[in-house]
Amino acid sequence: MIDLVETSSLETIAKLPIWNSEEKLLKVAIAGESNMNLVLRIQTTERSVILKQSKAFVRKFPQIPAPIERIQVEFDYYRLMESDAVLATFSPKVLQFDPINYVLLTEDLGKGSDFTGLYSKPFQLSGNTISQLANYLNALHGLSVKEFPSNLAMKKLNHEHIFNFPFLVENGFDLDSIQPGLQKLSLKYKTDSNLKSVIHQLGKSYLATGKTLIHGDFYPASWLKVGEEIKVIDPEFGFLGEAEFDLGVLFAHFKLSNQNDSTKSDFLKSYQRPFERSKINQFEAIEVMRRLIGIAQLPVQFSVAEKEILLDQARSQLLEA
Repeated sequence: MIDLVETSSLETIAKLPIWNSEEKLLKVAIAGESNMNLVLRIQTTERSVILKQSKAFVRKFPQIPAPIERIQVEFDYYRLMESDAVLATFSPKVLQFDPINYVLLTEDLGKGSDFTGLYSKPFQLSGNTISQLANYLNALHGLSVKEFPSNLAMKKLNHEHIFNFPFLVENGFDLDSIQPGLQKLSLKYKTDSNLKSVIHQLGKSYLATGKTLIHGDFYPASWLKVGEEIKVIDPEFGFLGEAEFDLGVLFAHFKLSNQNDSTKSDFLKSYQRPFERSKINQFEAIEVMRRLIGIAQLPVQFSVAEKEILLDQARSQLLEA
């Protein structure tokens, strides 16, 4: 395996069996802050492309092991997107796939930016953006998919960091290093046996195999704004599950980025597929909680008191659903 790093030379990258015969590599640069994988923008004599390589660990947290074969899931997901007229407009085209080196080559969508600025410099999503996000999930959840990789290893990784790790009293992650007082606050939820019982059951639901293809990580870092268009990337957590998970994650990030209360209803005006509201509420709540007291932190600007309000609301949503 040719193991690439951020500082890999063009000579090393050129050894990958993914280039055209007369193509020469001219320039390489990091393409955004990917949490999971190495992502490079390569300029050649013929084109500009995005190269992604998965590793046996999480790029942002190298101490966390991760299934290296997740790049195969991403490849399979994008190929399905190409088969649908609507979804194809939201996704980069696959150019080459090298399973030996765990490398996926896709078209360069251009100098777009993701939406992670929503947390640190809050702004309201436009009606056009909300409509596009709804159109994407509406088409995705409506796909007829007979076969798709179980992606069980990635599901288990995600399950650990959504439903288990954030609620362990002793997990080795000092939340006071994020914000003084957050560790003490977290114990209020980590020691709530009723809450943890509900979370355990919800986690079992997440791990079950469903009939709907979901993105699995549908939040602002997975959306790119390119001109007036929205593109959706990073589907390595995709699997056949419950549409309510994608919706719950989305609505949680509406809340964490201080979107107007009307944003959710505006979204649902365009999303026309059936759903179970109580299950959405639960997935929304667990996503809020894990983002505030788990390892996958966001650059939110809430005080500890404001986080307690959000966490109490989420606990109520989980217990009352």
